[in-house]
Amino acid sequence: MRQRILQKMEQKEYRPLSAEDLAAVLHLGEEELPDYFKALRELEREGTILLSRKKRYGLCHHMGLVRGRIEGKSGGYAFLIPDDREHSDLFIAADDLHGALHNDMVLARVVREQHFVNGKDEAEVVRILAHANERIIGVFREEVFGGTVYPDDKRISRTVAVPKSRCGGANDGDVVLCEISSRFDRRGPLKGSVKEIIGRENRPGIDMEKVIHRYHLAEAFPPEVLAAAAKIGEPDEADLKDRVDLRGECIVTIDGEDARDFDDAVSLTMKENGHFLLGVHIADVAHYVAVGSPLDREAYRRGTGVYLPDRVLPMLPEALSDDICSLRPGVDRLTLSCRMEIDQKGRVVDYEIFESVIRSVQRMTYTEVNAVLDGDGEKREKYGALCDLFFKLDALRAILCKKRKNRGALTFCFAEAKAVIGDDGEVLDIVKRDHGRAEGLIEECMIAANETVAAHCFYRDLPLIYRVHDRPDDEKILELAEQIAPFGYGLGCRGENVRSYHFSRLLEKIEDRPERGLLEMLILRTLSHAVYSTENRGHFGLASDCYCHFTSPIRRYPDLCVHRVVKASLGMSRDLRGEKEGRLLRRLEDAARQSSICEVNAEDAEREALDAKMALYMAAHLDEEFDGVIAGVAAYGFFVELANTVNGLVNLSSLEKDDYEYHPYAKTLLGKKSRVCFRLGDAVRIRVSRVNVEERLIDFDFISFIEQE
Repeated sequence: MRQRILQKMEQKEYRPLSAEDLAAVLHLGEEELPDYFKALRELEREGTILLSRKKRYGLCHHMGLVRGRIEGKSGGYAFLIPDDREHSDLFIAADDLHGALHNDMVLARVVREQHFVNGKDEAEVVRILAHANERIIGVFREEVFGGTVYPDDKRISRTVAVPKSRCGGANDGDVVLCEISSRFDRRGPLKGSVKEIIGRENRPGIDMEKVIHRYHLAEAFPPEVLAAAAKIGEPDEADLKDRVDLRGECIVTIDGEDARDFDDAVSLTMKENGHFLLGVHIADVAHYVAVGSPLDREAYRRGTGVYLPDRVLPMLPEALSDDICSLRPGVDRLTLSCRMEIDQKGRVVDYEIFESVIRSVQRMTYTEVNAVLDGDGEKREKYGALCDLFFKLDALRAILCKKRKNRGALTFCFAEAKAVIGDDGEVLDIVKRDHGRAEGLIEECMIAANETVAAHCFYRDLPLIYRVHDRPDDEKILELAEQIAPFGYGLGCRGENVRSYHFSRLLEKIEDRPERGLLEMLILRTLSHAVYSTENRGHFGLASDCYCHFTSPIRRYPDLCVHRVVKASLGMSRDLRGEKEGRLLRRLEDAARQSSICEVNAEDAEREALDAKMALYMAAHLDEEFDGVIAGVAAYGFFVELANTVNGLVNLSSLEKDDYEYHPYAKTLLGKKSRVCFRLGDAVRIRVSRVNVEERLIDFDFISFIEQE
């Protein structure tokens, strides 16, 4: 019915009609009318068609309307991010939002096409299709009539008025979760009620509580999920039946110091022909988490584990994630193993995938393995015979890394930050995460296993959730080419012919350049976001034809789904090829969509949580001086990155009085009188001048340049 309606409306001769006239034109029978009116309502709700003031239906894009998401700004205005990415973003003034808030889905009409604001056309909201902010987190302030909640998210420009009867016991200064009950007044405050008191606004850890509520992250597990996890015990003889027994092999886990869930372990031996025999052994979570069970439904809902600076929100209860499924040393654990024979050029010449049982001989950390590889005599003596395993793994790492680099895989040098949190929730330090050879060798082993499993399923025509990373669109590639040209760089190829190795070569060229940080960021913004899909479209960033996520089923739902498909194909209980168009495929498509959404939400939450801790840390260091490097230059100032990865802005207004010229191509600020020039990569001394913890903004004052050797 939807298709019939849309086909009629797409015709050139179609003019907006009333519901009754449209039904007549479609020659609908009496029995078809219920489906017809249902389809009309659905199409209107999703913003595909619009009922005009004259009660006539027409296609929104024929009426010059754009469907999209509101991206609010702290100044009260907003931008519309259209669903159709071929349409540019639209500026919306505060008076033209007509009640729409940050993240709402709306229909908007372009009102000016003269690029008034930041090169954006202007628009006004015509209709709000879906409200994103049914609940708002903010600080409660007592008023005569009750109270006002000031949203913590400054992109939400309206406050919430709460009558006395609906304050829920909140006191002045409480951080609360407020439920919106009325949006009648499009300009004044929203109306709502306090549903939950999260805590006092300055209590340690309240910043993380805000993030958890703002991103709708689940912290506590439902009772039925905890009960299901509690029933699962250590593996017994029945669990081990028909599994390959690897308990006598030298298998280790290598993770970070603060890791609690160990879902992957590795082994490596050499064959007589000089080939590597790499074993990647992954926790068999699918053995314990049945499809449709309470554990499965909760894992689907969460989609992924979330790693905040002061806590972990796991996908599965700790009884599973930290114990029964975790590959702890010295205990029997059920695994799904991928054993690969890899030649000296890094090619997988043979492999086998099978259910197994292992007993890890040692829990290693990246720091310890790096120390062994770097020649630490004490560590080498401590781990004795295991050192040979680490050296072989490192040799394989170098081979696999060279192979990936040669085929055009992208390698970025962004430094990751980590917040060190004390027992009282205080931020003790912000440190840079190291990425040594130990981290690299585990990364290469996991990539090899992921590619092998993906190819195994793809060439057997099995339904699967792939990890896909699409090639950037031509418009973005052209924009990147224009941005890097002033620095003397190019992609060496026209947009439609660009491949991953063109980006890889560019990254090699800028590796030791002062502008590397900026150019890497520009390249990263050009790339698409990797997603999950049942369609294998390859992985642009890894230059891989076939890729999936197989190695982390404890913390990622797609990996669990991949395990189920692989296990079913190994058992040969049924021919999964017949499921390509069936229920299994539809279930995997749904899981892929859900997991992609959950992943983006988790990434945004983790980023905001780290930014909050950085701002809190720097607030304790006001007026202190630090050394840093200019990492970005804009017309209003320049950004300085400190050794701990914290970024702050040196505003033009804080510099010595001069008339500074901004040169966008060279990315420099040049003083007309003083001839002082601020460039990317310049080493500078700064002072922390201002920190807005609420908005996570850090300002620096420039002190002097630092002479570099």
